[in-house]
Amino acid sequence: MRNFRTEGIIIKRRNYGEADRILTVLTRDYGKISIKATGVRRITSRRSAHIELLNCTILHLYRKSIFNTLTEAKMMEDFSQIKQDFHKVGLAYHICELIDGLCPENQENSTVYFLLKKTLEQLSKSTEVIPMQEYPVSDISDYMIGTFGMGVSDASQKVLTVPSRSQLLQDFEVNLLSQLGYWNKNEALAKIFDTHAMIESIIERKLKSHAIFAKLQ
Repeated sequence: MRNFRTEGIIIKRRNYGEADRILTVLTRDYGKISIKATGVRRITSRRSAHIELLNCTILHLYRKSIFNTLTEAKMMEDFSQIKQDFHKVGLAYHICELIDGLCPENQENSTVYFLLKKTLEQLSKSTEVIPMQEYPVSDISDYMIGTFGMGVSDASQKVLTVPSRSQLLQDFEVNLLSQLGYWNKNEALAKIFDTHAMIESIIERKLKSHAIFAKLQ
């Protein structure tokens, strides 16, 4: 069938052409897929609000050879409590980068989808006090602004206070590696290990969010 429907979470986006966007979406039924959203950067677009980053959305798609094309979208959850908290946004960005780097395209894995959804729900509701550390603004501002549209309020500010590793993030990394077959969950929980180093060795590149989480130990 060329027309199909699925539930998905927007984990990445980039501008394409004059008014389009390419979305990377982790879906419940089809795994990670790429979607072309035509015309959503126009002010008159009614779909743009439904496909913001982190949104959990019902997507109506038309299957094409290169990109699946978005025909309709209805947002179910926008995780606004995450988007209103800079510290939670940093954790969410890291989580999305892990999903994008570790999950292959077009391979269904509903377990990972529900892991991501549950983790975002927990992060949204979390009142955990996350230890803070300071990093140079230049280390993180470029991709924070480009990815989430968040900037630094004071341009003269020399450092930015950002969250250290939370237990929620540690649990997510261990569970993700386990679900994808890279690590035995029981062994991982039994001892401390460097999940960042392991993930970077798998994807063979440095994590962009490493600037935030590199000094957590």
